[in-house]
Amino acid sequence: MDAGNAAGLEHPDARAGYDALRSRCPVVEQAGVWLVLGHREVVAAATDPVSFSSSVTARRAIPNSLDGKEHATFRAVVDRYLTPARVANLEPTASTLAVEIVDALPRGSTIKTIAQVGMPFAVRVQSAWLGWPRELEPRLVEWVRDNRAATRSGERRRTAAIADEFDQIIQTLLDARREHPAAEATGGIDVTRELMTETVNGRPLEDTEIVSILRNWTAGDLGSLATSIGVIVHFLATRSEVQSVLRTQAYAGDDSAIEAAIEEILRIDDPFVSNRRRATREVELGGQRVEKDARLVLNWTAANRDPLVFDDPDRFDPIGNAHANLVFGIGPHKCPGRALTLMELRVVTQALLAATDHIELATERPAVRETRPAGGWARVPVVLR
Repeated sequence: MDAGNAAGLEHPDARAGYDALRSRCPVVEQAGVWLVLGHREVVAAATDPVSFSSSVTARRAIPNSLDGKEHATFRAVVDRYLTPARVANLEPTASTLAVEIVDALPRGSTIKTIAQVGMPFAVRVQSAWLGWPRELEPRLVEWVRDNRAATRSGERRRTAAIADEFDQIIQTLLDARREHPAAEATGGIDVTRELMTETVNGRPLEDTEIVSILRNWTAGDLGSLATSIGVIVHFLATRSEVQSVLRTQAYAGDDSAIEAAIEEILRIDDPFVSNRRRATREVELGGQRVEKDARLVLNWTAANRDPLVFDDPDRFDPIGNAHANLVFGIGPHKCPGRALTLMELRVVTQALLAATDHIELATERPAVRETRPAGGWARVPVVLR
């Protein structure tokens, strides 16, 4: 099926567009790219790295754009920094930052969820984890805004320039550590400095590899974390029964239940829209013949709302839907930072719930959806009571 004129993708809520397109065919071709929308088809492609390569760009992204043994080698380095013990070590700092941000918010008047909660929390907790200076926050916030604008534009030169700017920020931080090897990071955590001592295949990591890993951890995660907070807060503000359940769980200190709820909210409104692949051979997928070297987009948002797997995609069911939830991907490239991300989202959600009696949407201005190819919400004005 050719989706070159797929009108559903013009829907103001991209999810509805994806739902409409997927209902016609789970794999469609649009402008020479295969959109993989069905849950079964996305899982099939993501778990078959032999047929579907992650090497899709000229810019080498570590470990995202690597395949096979090379991917496994670098992924092992990344995984060492995202263990349960590492996440637990960061949690007190993340919780303190979340409480500080929430306590400073006004009560009874409109706040901008993403700008006043999501972005500052994302930047501060990531900076604390990586050992980056607090004074870098304004530049990082500005960069995330510029990156979003570049992504919306779809202009490759613009997105490449933004990526280069981020690489320069990281390189400056690496150079500073070499100039001051004895300096200690605030809070005693400095993952950046640790990463500079790593080796692969018996050799030290090159600066380009360190920069790429740090770019992967931060460039996408800063915006994604902020957007996820917007999705969670909007969901709670519009689903009072779920907000009540999570508030009870927060008071009881039921961390695992809150994290399960967060993962289910993100399934229903998945802001991690897609990843790209390249077919290494001719293959059949979703009843379509995909030729060698064809480009594919695995649409996690659409797959997470497939009624063939989730009877009612909008029904909130953390336990019943957990087995098929693809928010953090599947296969060898599944997100290594799942535990870290869920911890960060949990502590900021707990801070919001603990400091309020109710969270509601603002009445004087509406929430605004992000535009494709981004997901989630661009603006979520709410009132804390």
